Formats: sequence, C-alpha cells, structure tokens
Amino acid sequence: MLRNYFIIAWRNIIKNRFYSTINVLGLSAGIAFTLLVAAFVWSQLQVNAHLKNADRQYIIQSKWKNPGMGQELTTIEKLPEALKREYPHLVANYYHWDGVTTNVSKRGKVFREGLQVGDNSFLSTYGFKLLHGDATTALTDPFSAVITAEKAKKYFGRTDVVGETISIENFSGSKHDFMITAVMDDQPANSVITVNEDNANGIFLPFAAAGYLNRQVEGWDKFYLVGYWELQPGVQAAEVDRAMLQLVRAHAPAFAAENLQPYVVSLKEYYLSANDGLIRKMLYALSATAIFILLMAIINFINMAVSRSSSRIREIGIRKVMGGLKQQLIGQFLVESILLVFFAMLLAFFLYVISTPFFNAMLGTELPGLGSFPVYFIVYPLLLTLVIGIMAGIYPAFILSSLKSADAVKGRLASIKENILLRKSFLGFQFVTAAVVLIAAYIINQQMNLFFGRSLGFDKEFVIAAQVPRNWSAEGVERMENIRKRFESMPQVQNISLSYEVPDGKNSGTIDMYNAGADSTSFSTAQTLFTDERYAQTYNIPMAAGVFYTADGFATDPQKVVVNESQAKALGYAQAADAIGRQVRFSGWQSVFTIAGVTKDFHFGSMQQAIQPAAFLQVKLIRVYRYFSFKIKPGSMATSIEAVEKEWAALMPGSAFEYQFMDDRLKLLYKSELRLQKASMAATVLSVIIVLLGVTGLVSLSVQKRTREIGVRKVLGSPVSSIIRLFLKEFLGVMLVACMVACPLAFMMMQKWLNGYAYRIDITVLPFLICIGSLLVITALLIIAQTIRVALANPVKSLKTE
Repeated sequence: MLRNYFIIAWRNIIKNRFYSTINVLGLSAGIAFTLLVAAFVWSQLQVNAHLKNADRQYIIQSKWKNPGMGQELTTIEKLPEALKREYPHLVANYYHWDGVTTNVSKRGKVFREGLQVGDNSFLSTYGFKLLHGDATTALTDPFSAVITAEKAKKYFGRTDVVGETISIENFSGSKHDFMITAVMDDQPANSVITVNEDNANGIFLPFAAAGYLNRQVEGWDKFYLVGYWELQPGVQAAEVDRAMLQLVRAHAPAFAAENLQPYVVSLKEYYLSANDGLIRKMLYALSATAIFILLMAIINFINMAVSRSSSRIREIGIRKVMGGLKQQLIGQFLVESILLVFFAMLLAFFLYVISTPFFNAMLGTELPGLGSFPVYFIVYPLLLTLVIGIMAGIYPAFILSSLKSADAVKGRLASIKENILLRKSFLGFQFVTAAVVLIAAYIINQQMNLFFGRSLGFDKEFVIAAQVPRNWSAEGVERMENIRKRFESMPQVQNISLSYEVPDGKNSGTIDMYNAGADSTSFSTAQTLFTDERYAQTYNIPMAAGVFYTADGFATDPQKVVVNESQAKALGYAQAADAIGRQVRFSGWQSVFTIAGVTKDFHFGSMQQAIQPAAFLQVKLIRVYRYFSFKIKPGSMATSIEAVEKEWAALMPGSAFEYQFMDDRLKLLYKSELRLQKASMAATVLSVIIVLLGVTGLVSLSVQKRTREIGVRKVLGSPVSSIIRLFLKEFLGVMLVACMVACPLAFMMMQKWLNGYAYRIDITVLPFLICIGSLLVITALLIIAQTIRVALANPVKSLKTE
C-alpha cells in the first residue's frame, strides 16, 4: 500500500510540475537559509565550549565606579596568583597574560605578530591539543615559544618545527631567538587565544619573556593584563567575587581599592555577554529573522497545497466510488505532501553546501560543514520534514476525504468555500514578514552609513595605519620623527603622524586631569591619546580653539596638551576659547601643563557610547608610540602604497610594512552590526523571492480556475485592463492590509534596536514609503505579467476550458 502511495504521489508531482517546482523551490530556500543561520548560531554557541573543564573556566572583569577609570576587560596583575595562593579551596588553576605586537622574523620573512606573554600553565589549564612537543615543559625556558600550526606553516612551511627558532624584536629594537618547544593545533575561536574580535594570538611566550620585551607588567599597580581562573568543583562565582574584593582592598593602591570591584564571568557566557551582550543580541536578531523566513516558506507551501487541493475533488469522488477508504485517501495526501517536503529538504542541503562560502564571506566566519554536526542533529531535519508535510497535507487529507461521494464526483464543495480567508491570511502573513524585513534592512543600512559616514568628526578617507618597530626612548622617538620627515617629503604622502593610538576605539587608558589652581579631588577623567603635532592634520580633526600643540613651523613643547570639547567642559570652560592657555595638572604628576588647543568632539570609539572627554599628550613626553598614520594624496592608491612600502624598507629594514585602511579598522568596531546588516540584506532578498513565488503560484491557480469566467467577461465586452484589475484587486487588498500591520511592527522593532546607540539616526517615513512602495510595485508587475496572457487570449479557447 505504501509503495502505491509513493507511485501515485510521484505521478501527481510530475503532472503538476510548475506548482510542484514553485513549492519545492520556495520551501527549500527558506529551509536552507534557516540551516545556514542555525549553523552560525550553533558555531557561536560553541565558543569556549571545547576548553578543558569548560564549565569551571572564568575570566576576570573589572567594574570601576567611573567607567573611564579603567578597562573592563583587564585586571590587576597580582590578583590571579594571589587568589590561587590564599584561597586554594576556590581556585584550581589560574592564567594571566599580557598582549603585545612586535616584529617576528625567520629566513628573511618578517611579519608583525600578536604575542601572548603568559603563565606556563597555559597548555595544561585549557587542554589545547599539541601536534608536537610536551605541554608540561613547553614554556619553562624564558626564550621558548609555543606557536599554532598556522604560524608554523607561515614561517616554515610545515608543522614539525620543534627545535627551530624564530627571531623576536623587543621594544628597544634588539632581537633574540626563541626556540619553538611546541606546536598547537589550530584552535576554534575562544576567549583565551582571541579575547576580542581583532586580537587573535598565534605565538605564546612564557611570562619570564616580559623582561626581555621591556614590559613592566608585575605588581598590584598594573591594571592591563587579562586574567582567568579555573574554579574548584562546586565553587560559585559569588564566592570568588567576595574573595577578590578582599584582596583588592588589602593589597591594591588606594585608587583601585576605592574604585575597583572585580568579578568573574564564565567563559561559556563571556563571548555572548561582552560589549553589552552585542553577540547575543545579534544571534537573537538573526534567529528571529530565520524563523520568520522559514514560517514564510512553510506558509507558502501550505497555501499552495490548500489551493491545489480543490482541483482534485473529482479524483477523490472517483476513488471513493471505486471503494477507496477514508484512511487510504488521508494516507495518500499526507504521503504526497511529505514527499514534496522531503525533496525540498534535499535541495536545501544542496543549497547549504553551495552557499556556505558566500555566507562565510558575508558573516566573516567559517560555518561548519554538514559532517561537522553531531550525529543526533539528523533528527531535526527529519522531524521538520514530517511536521511540515503533515501541516501542508492535513487539509486535503481530512477535509476533502470527508466529502460525500456524489458531491465529490460532481466537483462540488457543498460546505467548503475553498478557505479563501485562510489563504488570504497566509498570504498576508508573508507580506507582513517581507515588509518588516525589508524596512528593517533599510534602517540598519542607514545606521551603518552613519557609522562610516563623514559624521565621525574626523576624515578617514585615504588614511592607512601601520605599526612601527618600537624603541621607547628619547633616541627612539627622535629617530621616528626623522623617519616621519622623510616620508613627508614623498610626493604621494599628504600628511603623516606618529602616535600610540589610531581612532579605532582602543586608547591607552584614562588619566585624571584638573585645573592647576584647584583641589586635586575635583578632577575629571579623560581618555589619553599619545600623538605628535601632525595627528589632527592627518585625520583632519577640526579645532574648536587654539592649535594642536603648536603652530606650524614652531618647535613642539612637550608640556603643551590638547583636549577635546567634552574635556574642556568637564574642566569648567563653557567656551572652548576659554580653556586656551589655562594650566592643568594630572593626578600623580608633578608637572604643570598648558592647554594649547581644543579639538571638536569626534568619535574615537563606537557610537554605542557617548563621546568621552579626551586629552592629547605629546609622544616626546611619554615616549610611547605604535603607529605611523599616512594620509595618502588622491590618485592611484596602489601605486602610492607601493612607493611608501619601498621607502619603509629603506628607512626601517627588517621591519614588516603591514598596513590597514582606517575603514577596515573601523569595521572591527562594528563587526556584529555589519554581520547583521549583511544577513538582513540576504533575508530581505529571500523573503521577497518567497513572497513572489507564493504570489506566482496563487495567481496561476486563480487564473486557471477563472479562465472560463475571463472568457465570458471578454465576450460581454470587458477590456483587458478590467480583467487585470480583477486580479490586482484580489491580491493588492491583502497587501495593503499587511503593510498597515507591518509598519508599526517594524517601527517598534527598529526603535528598540536603535536605542542601543548613543548616536543614531531618526526613523522617518521615508524607509516605509520606499520599502512598501517597492514591494507593492514588484507584486503588481508580477500579477500583471501573469494575467495579461490569459486576458489577451481568444475567449473561444477560454470558454472551452474545463
């Protein structure tokens, strides 16, 4: 019997190729998109899940009374070790590290690399798999190094490189060989080797190497290391938080003891909750979008099945007259429906495979292949196939199989009105979803344009940044300034600046600043930026008053400072000009500084936060620097960069010229938003396609059922335009109602999303008019294209149609 069901089902699918194809394509597209999003969500939830004892691994976070006092990500250097020593019943292991970048070379290959300088418990604590080497002894020597397989291939072309050496440059410009003692397998993303999106480490050094690198990292007064703990079984995070607070109050400097409250976050939770839960919010948004796209596809499938079912009434009657049982008819319709869904699921798997590279590029990640999922995951597509098949087949299976034989043979639906209201409700839901997705994508795109537009307060166009070799001494700064002058003389370079920061949201910390004649307790906290006098010119940061350190052609005085408008107001000056020439002090410093200039406020970090007060200090004063920022003259960018690279090699031989456009650095700030933007655009295209497929099928069915009616109307003198309006009226009315529902829904959703940003666009009527108008026009054109053929046909042929 089951074999017979499949044979008849296959014959019906072949007989109605057009409708079957539309149904399968629409459903498979929706399922494929859902699978892709589900794979991405699943991969994001796996971050840190593969660590050894993952449920007990925690990262230390810092909560300051004033967020500007310090970074949330880093902690006091002595805290992890002290807690392990004094509270061994709470902590099983600890790990903390300092991140640096420097030149790494081997056999003429020189690259700028991120190094992680940390405890030798790194490998054993987290259970990272080694391809070569011994985890217990890998980081015991001060000049040993553990590298990933990717770095081994990069420098040596193979992974079996234990015993080989790489040369690492310190911050004084000297180099030393480090022996490779272990090679790690390339790791999936996790918060130990990649603590944030743009900080991926592939070379790991022991903590003892900090001295060689000229990094002063040890002490209760060092707040810039990342710390982790593995808790003892059964220990609660709250117990550790209380113990940390006691240690901070007992050992840390007064500033930290009074203002810092450390706490721990599970590594399985940290990735999702960092940056105000940005990743989690993105996953919720993508998941909701995928679910609605899938619902659209399912509804489209069900709508077509219900619409087609009425054309098989005579078939049902004949089978009942011939002795067909109700349960047999039910089985037949359900098998047909499930078989169609099964074909759609197979096509969806194929679409998943071929579209994975596109989604990888779109989301900036590696989606898992179909073979990467646990075996039990096969249950979900099978269950989905069964549920959708039953949902789509339940109407013809149970309703039409219950018709009286006499009515069915005559093709009459005595008590059933073809469920027009149901079909229109389904179609309306599709239009609502498509309109909401389209409007949301439009508004997200507008907000992203704000992020990368000219409203940043500085000019990022034609600016590239490259890290320079470090020699943090008076001689090192002087050498860099001489090199800067050489670059300035190049015809391709408009401006160049030496600085510790570029405007990408990562400043060196904060400093307490107060007026020289005031009490030191009346300070304001400012972000510190260490730059030379060319910084404002290079980034075209406008001045509100004064000059950026000094006027052109004059020597720069290191005792001059520059502040932004927000900091000038924090110091008590209502007008920027009032701050010029005023003397200020910094907490902990004896020197008195003079404000030389006030810049206009500009966005140094993400627009999620308000612009913070900022103070610019001269690199000559602090003698720290990291970047050359080049403002390239308009023209052939590739030729100009090639010329700069040649000059770089001549002026700084042995140093890697690895540059980034400021646009690319800013993209790291908004990586989650960019993912959401690209995914929403893909969802928009897909939702419109699904709606149009549904309209195509329903209009075709409607035209088929009303062909004779069209012939009668033409014989009675109806013009073609009248017949077209007949079908437009049937569908556009549903669309208009759907759009009236979609607009307030989209407004509320996007208003809530935009409220997460201190700087945001205003929602106007324009996105709604453009999106709704476009959807209406496209649908109307599709309806016209399908109806015009039958409206122009010979009415004699139409009247002969059965």
